[in-house]
Amino acid sequence: MFDRRRFLTGAAGIAAMAIPKISFAAPAPTNRRFIFLIQRGAADGLHILAPTGDPAFAAVRSSFMASLEGGAPLGGSFFTLHPALQRVGALYAAKQARFFHATASAYRDRSHFDGQNILETGATRPFAEKSGWMNRLVGQLPDSEARGMALASALPMAMRGPAQIATYAPSDQNAPSDDLMMRISSLYAQDPQLATLWKSALETEELTDGIRQNKRDATALGTLAAQLLLPDDGARVMMIESNGWDMHGAQVGRMNRQLKTLDLMIGALVNGLGPIWADTMLLVATEFGRTVAVNGTQGTDHGTGGLTMLLGGQLAGGGRIDADWPGLNMAALLDGRDLRPTMATEAIIAGALATHFGLDPGWLLPRLYPDQKSIKPLIV
Repeated sequence: MFDRRRFLTGAAGIAAMAIPKISFAAPAPTNRRFIFLIQRGAADGLHILAPTGDPAFAAVRSSFMASLEGGAPLGGSFFTLHPALQRVGALYAAKQARFFHATASAYRDRSHFDGQNILETGATRPFAEKSGWMNRLVGQLPDSEARGMALASALPMAMRGPAQIATYAPSDQNAPSDDLMMRISSLYAQDPQLATLWKSALETEELTDGIRQNKRDATALGTLAAQLLLPDDGARVMMIESNGWDMHGAQVGRMNRQLKTLDLMIGALVNGLGPIWADTMLLVATEFGRTVAVNGTQGTDHGTGGLTMLLGGQLAGGGRIDADWPGLNMAALLDGRDLRPTMATEAIIAGALATHFGLDPGWLLPRLYPDQKSIKPLIV
């Protein structure tokens, strides 16, 4: 049975957690690496790390239950990690992964553009800030380590600001975007004959070239990221964009493919870094979660509370799940539909970065999030 006391809380429990006694007015060289992988589209944390021990879960997610078979039971078997995340599961078992559930940024509406902007800028209102928290992080590092890079075709908002950031975009000219594919699917869905043909074409592509290409691309991306982080003069702060998490329909199959791709990328990154993985921390986060209930097209819609993941070779507190679990019964849901967030994503990020770079979390948080006056860093 799930025991809430076994999990750390996001706000109420912060005061009870030990704060490091040594604080630094300014950072010292550490040779540490940090990567932020953003899951654009609002990844469904309830499918990635499913609260199968919650009495209400099986009823609201009955059509998704089979997709979780073979997943690793975690958190006293209250949670089940999606079976596609084999390497991530192994990292968790090795105390190199830590999960935070029922998390959210300061954003409480359901626009991808606004939600991503707040996640990346760290502001409390959409488009109120012109720089990103990752750029501000680079600005706090010693000159010898203040090197940021984004693996993206354009500089992401999180990396914009006064600190100089490099960008690199692996070529994907031949790959149609997930947004384009969803638009075509919606268009064809209005015609039964075209819908059948389109579904057949997608299934054929997914079973052949699509799967092989995804595996190659994921491994190549993880290897590339490692190669850019490894050199003594390489990147120390990196952002990677992962698209395709907006699953309003056919979620079971799409989630399986997305998570396999993510798992391959993370595995290639860990392998490529070798011993430097011990000095590396990877953050995986998304703009908001998904609805608790499955919709009529076997997907989920824009929600609120979601999942944040930390991974690293010497991760503080690795091998555990942090959650002040709010429950999935109707009375517990936000607006009668969403997982209610109980932990601030910004508090997790500030606390994790402070620990990783050897900084005082109380010193770092206002420098990363100057607009966030009501949160305290989670000491991780």
